[in-house]
Amino acid sequence: MTFPTRRGFLAALAAGAVLATPLGAMAQAYPDQAIRLVVPFPPGGGGDTLARLVMQRAAKELGQPIVVDNRPGAGGNMGAQVVAKSPADGYTLLYGTNGTHGINKWLYKRTGYDPQKDFEPVSKLTHIAAMLVVRKDFPARSVRELMELAKANPGKYTFGSAGNGTTSHLAMEILKQMSGLDIRHIPFRGGAQALTDLMGGRIDIMLDVMPNTAPHARTGRVRGLAVSSSKRLASHPDVPTIAESGLTGFDVVAWDAIYAPKGTPRAIVDRLNDAIHKALADPELRKTLIERGAEPMPGTPEELAAYVDKELRMWQKAVEKSGARID
Repeated sequence: MTFPTRRGFLAALAAGAVLATPLGAMAQAYPDQAIRLVVPFPPGGGGDTLARLVMQRAAKELGQPIVVDNRPGAGGNMGAQVVAKSPADGYTLLYGTNGTHGINKWLYKRTGYDPQKDFEPVSKLTHIAAMLVVRKDFPARSVRELMELAKANPGKYTFGSAGNGTTSHLAMEILKQMSGLDIRHIPFRGGAQALTDLMGGRIDIMLDVMPNTAPHARTGRVRGLAVSSSKRLASHPDVPTIAESGLTGFDVVAWDAIYAPKGTPRAIVDRLNDAIHKALADPELRKTLIERGAEPMPGTPEELAAYVDKELRMWQKAVEKSGARID
């Protein structure tokens, strides 16, 4: 065995320092320019609005603007692909959801990215619960009554969704799987059309996110029975959960989070995580989010990774049982 000379050792040490310096300096100076946030949905929609609300506040903490780049297509896959292939320098981020990081892997034959291998988790942003609603003249006034009616009349009742493989479709499929109910699925081209037919009495039931359903339940155009989260919502404390209404363990929510490309330095991830935590602690922002049905849920990168692992298993089962598939 040979040992390096003192001169050789010092040369190797210097070379290592040269290699380490650019990465370390980049992380220490971050951010020194605008950050691009890829939102894989159209501008003006619910996801786009939430992304802008949170990340524009986080930009104040970072001291640099965050510019939203809307890249819709294939249920979020197009935008996710862009970020997966971007440099891992913290200047291109992804607004991810339970669609891009929970459902699409099982729904699409090819997504063009891997939700776990191609990204560095930064932080979860919010949970968006759904509300189980029925047409206003539906005979059931509670989840228990709904389950009794559906079990006594298999195949009689219908539920609408925003389309095959959407959260509103698969959340209801999970409810059906857990309860053993036979309720027919009627897919629509978007949640607005489904809600219109529910309010018109042409379908019976819907389970969709609070920003879509709660305003109509408030005005009496549909009847709200329960929320899909494990706990009651601060914005609707009088509305019971599906779990407490007879389906123990039911906890299905939409969610969103921020991701960076795989290999982004941990110091940059931590800087982003800290800015998001501070943004979501802002009382005014929290109030705005809660009013929209979104509960602030920041956490560590490790917590987000563990959560996604669990979510992937849940949505896989829902997609497979539903038979939904997009090639």
